[in-house]
Amino acid sequence: MSKIEAFILGIIQGLTEFLPISSTGHLFLGRHLFGLDEAGLFLDTMLHTGTLLAVLVIYKEELLGILKNPFGKTTWLLVIGTIPAVAAGVLFSDFFDSISKTGSTIGWEFIVTGFILWVADGVKKGKKNMSQVTYQDAFIIGIFQSAAIMPALSRSGLTIAAALFRKLDRETAAYFSFLLSIPAIAGGILYQLPKLFEGTAEGVSLGSLLVATIAAALSGYIAVVWMIQYLKKNSLKVFAVYVWALGLLVLILQYAGIF
Repeated sequence: MSKIEAFILGIIQGLTEFLPISSTGHLFLGRHLFGLDEAGLFLDTMLHTGTLLAVLVIYKEELLGILKNPFGKTTWLLVIGTIPAVAAGVLFSDFFDSISKTGSTIGWEFIVTGFILWVADGVKKGKKNMSQVTYQDAFIIGIFQSAAIMPALSRSGLTIAAALFRKLDRETAAYFSFLLSIPAIAGGILYQLPKLFEGTAEGVSLGSLLVATIAAALSGYIAVVWMIQYLKKNSLKVFAVYVWALGLLVLILQYAGIF
């Protein structure tokens, strides 16, 4: 993997992790385009490390607050919101791994993501701020997050949609989605670590991995800040149209035997 390819994949990861268009689906397509399927797991781990660094920096005040008050409401919201994804990962990890490796369903998953975004954008605007988010809200949002273990179902898209369904205001929906991404991304990294020693990372130099990680961190930081501001007054439908178009393209290429 060249440093240019590493930089491009880092940008893809950072932007698509927090824009509601599926980072895993885009990375699968990006690795396939560059012929880097054999280095997928190791590369993905480093890229997710970059996006984790981005949200840790943005939410440093909230995290410090959690450390000072580890049994406060925010802690429990994150724990409850993370439980469904942990349960799904434990119960269906083999199934999800097999789906992720083949990419056979990602076209349809992009289309489903678009449908959910379109419907969520049309619901009556809620008014709940962060102080009004309930444990039930967190659990339901977590259920949507657990579905995003499928490679091209967008984690940020589904959690933002679920938050809008639960009548969180649009800024808070994005804010809580990204806050909830911290245990999700960290858990994914920890889950992948033992598997790194089972395979190889041929063709991936340390320099390229460093470039990819930094690019993911910087673009992820920009994406989080931008998305929170964007969602205040703008529509999710543009993202829905994008993933519909991408999903349709993937299906056409798969049908033609090109992909």
